[in-house]
Amino acid sequence: MSRKVVLSGARPTGALHIGNYLGAVSNWVRLQDEYDCYFFIADWHALTTGYEDTSDYKANIDEVVMDLYAAGLDPDKCCIFLQSAIKEHAELHLLFSMITPLPWLERCPTYKDQLAQMDEKNIRTYGFLGYPCLQAADILIYKADYVPVGEDQVPHVEMTREIARRFNFIFGPVFPEPEPLLTESKVLPGLDGRKMSKSYGNTIALRDKGEVLRKKVMDMVTDPARIRKDDPGHPEICPVFAYHRIFNKDETGQIEADCRAGAIGCVACKKNLYNKLSAFLEPIHKRRGEIEANPSMIRDIIEKGNCKAGKIVTETMAEVRKAMKIDWE
Repeated sequence: MSRKVVLSGARPTGALHIGNYLGAVSNWVRLQDEYDCYFFIADWHALTTGYEDTSDYKANIDEVVMDLYAAGLDPDKCCIFLQSAIKEHAELHLLFSMITPLPWLERCPTYKDQLAQMDEKNIRTYGFLGYPCLQAADILIYKADYVPVGEDQVPHVEMTREIARRFNFIFGPVFPEPEPLLTESKVLPGLDGRKMSKSYGNTIALRDKGEVLRKKVMDMVTDPARIRKDDPGHPEICPVFAYHRIFNKDETGQIEADCRAGAIGCVACKKNLYNKLSAFLEPIHKRRGEIEANPSMIRDIIEKGNCKAGKIVTETMAEVRKAMKIDWE
């Protein structure tokens, strides 16, 4: 029996950070051994909010491919491809846009939230409003069974299911309705205590090591109420302790007790964390070194993935055109 299909993507907006790894990529590494996985570089999606500056467009794609490989994705086990190289995504997006009611797009929670959060950018465009149609095309063109998401992203998958149902109702059964594959994700705060985000400049990239990593850890904010080394701390509000809970589980209990008792200073706590993070990232840095030493691997990985993805979408679009009676050839 063929394995179930899983699909997900990563927007190339810069180097991936440890929040991306814990929230998504580490799960992808596990899923590649259980499912027929398609992971794409969502470069068209990146343009929905970053269309004004594409100076790092190609470099960011390379960075994401290197990070995915370094994190453990194996191009012999999964399909890693470039969204814009598979033009059929755009065709299916166009066809979905013809049948998707405007109110469906306007009620999308992410649309409203990002308009509010990114009011400094001019993102009141059709591309941004209509990105759920492109997202649905990304998923349905591979007839994905599952889309790995956190609970906050389930509405995105439901929109895709609604578009699939509407298409099937109008033109006949073509697409399965994908299910969200709820994945456990660990949420880390950024270095300044806010949400970890590249736009805030408060991330630890998967590629960070040595002095770069050490400086970021040593500059992290801590308990603002703790002024002197022997002041009692409040680890529940300290970003450094949040990292210890994930990367230093064996010592978490002792660190918490020492912090509350004022028996350990923040500098010593950060030095401990730096050592643990360095050890955690070492295997990732080793795999990244392989691809950095042989940059042609980037193109090889993408071209191999594009080839596999291209065969799937050709079959799907032939079925779509036939169902819609627009296969005039």
